[in-house]
Amino acid sequence: MPRLFGTDGVRGLANGELLTPEFAVGVCASAARTLSNGRQPDGTVRRPVAVVGRDPRASGEMLEAAVVAGLTSAGADAIRVGVLPTPGVAHLVAEAGADLGVMISASHNPMPDNGIKLFAAGGHKLPDDLEDAIERGLGAPAADRPTGDGIGRVWDAPDATDVYVGHLLGAAGAGGEDVSLSGLRVVVDCAHGAASLAAPEAYRQAGAEVLALHAEPDGLNINDGVGSTHLGPLRHAVVENGADLGIAHDGDADRCLAVDAAGTVVDGDQIMAVLALAMRDAGELAHDTLVATVMSNLGLHLAMREAGIILDTTKVGDRYVLERLREGGFSLGGEQSGHVVLPGHATTGDGLLTALRLMSRMASTGSSLAELAGVVTVLPQVLQNVAVADKDAVAGSAEVAEAVAKAEAELGETGRVLLRPSGTEQLVRVMVEAPTEDEARSTAARLAEVVAAVR
Repeated sequence: MPRLFGTDGVRGLANGELLTPEFAVGVCASAARTLSNGRQPDGTVRRPVAVVGRDPRASGEMLEAAVVAGLTSAGADAIRVGVLPTPGVAHLVAEAGADLGVMISASHNPMPDNGIKLFAAGGHKLPDDLEDAIERGLGAPAADRPTGDGIGRVWDAPDATDVYVGHLLGAAGAGGEDVSLSGLRVVVDCAHGAASLAAPEAYRQAGAEVLALHAEPDGLNINDGVGSTHLGPLRHAVVENGADLGIAHDGDADRCLAVDAAGTVVDGDQIMAVLALAMRDAGELAHDTLVATVMSNLGLHLAMREAGIILDTTKVGDRYVLERLREGGFSLGGEQSGHVVLPGHATTGDGLLTALRLMSRMASTGSSLAELAGVVTVLPQVLQNVAVADKDAVAGSAEVAEAVAKAEAELGETGRVLLRPSGTEQLVRVMVEAPTEDEARSTAARLAEVVAAVR
């Protein structure tokens, strides 16, 4: 049986085959039993505590009720923080000294989907062994459930957004400097999602002039042609309103992409480069190292090499970036998608913190976003998915290895080739970067033919 947990919790069609209220009750009851750490230093035992947040999609209301029922049925108290970005929930888990956190969101997925993301004490994502333990604990016998005063209680935290925004403002400046974004005009696309209240409020309190776009969630319009996966409306609004930049969040606001004053997209690689240089200048970039995935553009590699910054690469997935950050004691990492992690201030990607850091760099240097992002020359990148009979056979193919070596020799230091098997399908992803789009496409097509021919 496949694992229930994917790379970012459990996700699917809300009220569909998997993500039902019954499932939410069971998985959260098991999580409360698995993750509770109620024993105090003096040996006494307290009731476990969980923080519960959600994005605004309609099914979140249903699932929140089920999540709270599951937690309290296992004897855990639940603190409902309402609609809040995922990183806000993670922060409040740590702030409250809670045993676990639950975020109900499907991030950038369309409205009919939803998901359950779990955090351990301190607001950290769960390792595989804890997820497996939670799966094994599903459907515990009724005799194990508390009764009477052992049943958990429920509280609301109406100040959750204020607490989270206060945390963001305290972490917004590199090197601990106070931040004033006075004079900056920013358009923020909230995707009708979890950032709709917190993001405009945080940026205004930091001093920016803010135009909030798509910040009117009705439960049905989240990610509907807006946000970080649909940048057209933001690009138009930035140019039309003469703004200095635009910020785009996804449904749960753990990501951030940007748009400069001319409407040009600034992706996660460019944002990471800007932040890496700012943190290095402030003495905040641990070991002068930035952590990114293998999918980051060669332009980022070249820019960091020129700046004397080490680029440490991981497999694709924010969990691998997080693992490498912890292992190496590094202070900045992320993905091309705009999922950026600053472990000194957040336990997961935080799109609002990323945006504040980016605007802080603009304010402190007096430079435009285009000037700052220009440190990275983004090379054309072509990604082609190739259906194969056997991914392992492709990995061991001498013909494929020879074709890759030939392509790499032709591209030299001006391009890059990456072959990556899909984790869930019989596909091999062929990625090529080259000085021109035509060269990248022709090289990718040639390699795809070789890969597809393997039997």
